[in-house]
Amino acid sequence: MTIMWSGPRRLGVADGGARLQFAVEERKGAAGRRVLTVDGQPAFELSFWCGTCPLLFRRLEGSTETLSPENTLERLAEGLAGFDEGVLETFGALLPEGEYLPMLLRVEPRLIVPGKAGDYFGEEQVTTWGVDQFWGLPEYPHTPYYRTFETAVDAAAHLYEFVVPMVPPTWNTRERVEEYALLMERGAVPTAVAVATLDVCEPAAGTPDDHYRHWGLTHFLLDGHHKLEAAARTGRPVQLLSLLALDQGLATTEETTRLPDLRTRPRSARSSTV
Repeated sequence: MTIMWSGPRRLGVADGGARLQFAVEERKGAAGRRVLTVDGQPAFELSFWCGTCPLLFRRLEGSTETLSPENTLERLAEGLAGFDEGVLETFGALLPEGEYLPMLLRVEPRLIVPGKAGDYFGEEQVTTWGVDQFWGLPEYPHTPYYRTFETAVDAAAHLYEFVVPMVPPTWNTRERVEEYALLMERGAVPTAVAVATLDVCEPAAGTPDDHYRHWGLTHFLLDGHHKLEAAARTGRPVQLLSLLALDQGLATTEETTRLPDLRTRPRSARSSTV
């Protein structure tokens, strides 16, 4: 599996001028929720800042469009041989100013429908946190998503990787999905682009029967919605250029520096201990 890493880079637009922003909503009398906004509208609710609540990415009303700059489409369709400075600059202009770690990954996505087989929220997460105490149900992300990788961090922690589309696959144009599926069957490996966060979440002491840390590497898809669906349908790989926002996740510097090593380990599922 091809994996390339770049050193941290300063990317993004200062002074709130970026289309995407990481923010904490203000709530009267309560701690605000972490959100990813698009054009000022909340697009995804993220894991709660405390770090002891369950890992979360929940689609909100502001997630209604993809972000695919026209000047990069041809290069991305052909697939990148390395870190393309023009592509990094173009997608960096969508993001808030900060430190980002570019990753170039080769993934084989598996489309997951919440509540059905393979759903992280209904399976691995429930094993650790149980169901939501108020609703009596698992967390619900309000979107299909892709699972791409997982591996053990150590005996008490596991890394889970997700690719989250800005719009559901049902919004994709069928003809474009078929075009990419045909290209992939001929051996093409096109590139999709995302911005990512790393959230490390661990239940409060003494609460679950199966207590361990969940490392959630979540890629929010900016470009490549048709490519990911085509790859999932055909069982073919796709390349993912993802910009990890180093100062926006719930992870320490020590934890983020471990990602290059963890991402090169063999894929392995975690067996429940309960």
